[in-house]
Amino acid sequence: MNKDFHTPTLNTYVAQSDHEIRPTIVVAAFEGWNDAGSAASDAVRLLLEDQTFELICTIGEDDFYDYQFSRPKTRRTEHGAVVEWPRTEIYKIDLPQAAADLLVVLGVEPTFKWQSFCAQILDVAQAHNAQAIVTLGALLADVPHTRPVPTSLTSDDAGFQEYFNVKPSDYEGPTGIPSILGMEFQRRQIPYMSLWAQLSHYVAQSPSPRVQLALIELLEELLPVTLTAQQLREDALAWKHGVDELAAADPDVAKYVKQLEEATDTSDLPEASGESIAREFERYLRRRGKFRPDGSGTDFEA
Repeated sequence: MNKDFHTPTLNTYVAQSDHEIRPTIVVAAFEGWNDAGSAASDAVRLLLEDQTFELICTIGEDDFYDYQFSRPKTRRTEHGAVVEWPRTEIYKIDLPQAAADLLVVLGVEPTFKWQSFCAQILDVAQAHNAQAIVTLGALLADVPHTRPVPTSLTSDDAGFQEYFNVKPSDYEGPTGIPSILGMEFQRRQIPYMSLWAQLSHYVAQSPSPRVQLALIELLEELLPVTLTAQQLREDALAWKHGVDELAAADPDVAKYVKQLEEATDTSDLPEASGESIAREFERYLRRRGKFRPDGSGTDFEA
């Protein structure tokens, strides 16, 4: 990690290239197996809702989805019923004050032809001069809802590891589309970073605003954006209070939560170093709106 006060960001990592098209940073999340409580896809939706975006393209639905597995949904409108088919869309967010724009990939994990699916996304990303990709995921875990949401940031790219002080993932096992897409980007020499958050498995329903907020706060550290998330913070607090009440009403659940709390509290905690304190202070400044949108530093008020 840099020894400067600021946390390194993808905005400062991605330099303007000689390419006539401005560089982009890809942000991707998919509904499905990798999206516990819809936290990852909802985090990316908030990114889109909070910015002005342009729909670039839709990845062909019929080639990649089994509709008996990923069911289409019927929605009622003032003009009658419409069918929403599972699909993946790519959006562009222009950030003229930053070093790079954003290319946002949001959709449903495909059923078929994952390599072709990733290749289509890669072609679009390279046409928009993609210089990096961040994928988001959320998983169910044995963690108490009463403690901070566990998150992880990993990368197999040596440049990212050095610049962001992150480690490679040591996971082995069944793999979802975010990991496959990231590794395909890595194969084409576009560095890949993976961002995950953990959701308490006993409250796995969607939505999960507390886990979504944890992902949003990490995204704000990495990307040249500050999101309007006050309503999400209020929802996250209300969600926690609601789960507290449900747990207190069931002695077995309350006992189980206490066991998880004890296991969490007795585990090795990260050292409260100067860097970690600076990181937390920077998060505070971002939320107060005093962090420059280009990621270059902070503006202090007298």
